[in-house]
Amino acid sequence: MTAGVPWPDVAWLVAVAAMTAYMLLGGADFGGGVWDLFAWGQDAALQRRAIARAMGPVWEANHVWLIFLLILLFTLFPIAFHRLVIGLYLPLNLVLLGIILRGAAFVFRAHGRRGIGPQSTWGRTFGAASSLTVVLLGASLAATSSGGDLTIAWRSWLSPFAIVTGLFALSATAYLAATYLTLEASGGLRKTFRARALLAGEAAGLAAVLGLALMPFEAPRLFLRLVAPDVLGLALLAAGLGAGSYASLRAGQDRLGRSLAAATLSVLLWSWAAAQWPYIIYPGFTVRGSAAPALAVRQVLTLVPFGLVLLLPSLWLLFHVFKGRLPIDGDAGPAR
Repeated sequence: MTAGVPWPDVAWLVAVAAMTAYMLLGGADFGGGVWDLFAWGQDAALQRRAIARAMGPVWEANHVWLIFLLILLFTLFPIAFHRLVIGLYLPLNLVLLGIILRGAAFVFRAHGRRGIGPQSTWGRTFGAASSLTVVLLGASLAATSSGGDLTIAWRSWLSPFAIVTGLFALSATAYLAATYLTLEASGGLRKTFRARALLAGEAAGLAAVLGLALMPFEAPRLFLRLVAPDVLGLALLAAGLGAGSYASLRAGQDRLGRSLAAATLSVLLWSWAAAQWPYIIYPGFTVRGSAAPALAVRQVLTLVPFGLVLLLPSLWLLFHVFKGRLPIDGDAGPAR
């Protein structure tokens, strides 16, 4: 290992960055599926059409960050990766099934005879799979911090803390998706998605409070680290950004609300990573103790910048082409 460079630590930071990118992009797609499932009102069909048009060009590309994350964990932290896929075998396989089903349903619905509408079987599949997948992802993340045996479901991913964390993930991604859609829709749809965002924000706040109440009992180490001086500042910053995002939406400042929503979830994820440190899975699986041999870690990390040089401009071009002219058509002309 190169002297002075803690390569496993760098690898973990890169992995958390990949998690952040997937949450902000892929997470919003899951949130779109939530709102597709729970679309209501006279403009329900317009809501679903706006969601489909917002997701259609980019949802497959957003999964590149999940693939990147899995490759990093598999190659750089094989011991922890093995523990995750064995201990969380059932929820992670259900996550995989959910990703497959939501993708297939999204495509089949787009080309189906009945199209986008409340009676679409593929539409319901898309929404239900999106919702279940994000709940399981949140519950699995909580299981890595609780200290329970991952192979015992009710002490890991089915514990009250894990379930509440999954519900928080569901409401948080729904909030993120709705804030994105306030800028991608127009006219009355913009007001609709703003109202959906406020509703999801309130649900996320409630889930966060409940999760904090359960944390001292079900994830005591995580709670103690979260309130420690070196991490508490990040957690408070996330809370302040969330309140600012909600207030901005209340005031009709959709662009600011969206930016603050993305910042809130990013800081919140990094708060979790800071509180979890030095563990990938608590207890017993630390970042350095679970890392691959030093040479392998260094070589993989050396190649990462070259991959990003190819990936990032491609993603920028994709979003520029398909997201460069907003808002998309709604039930009225452009709101601005």
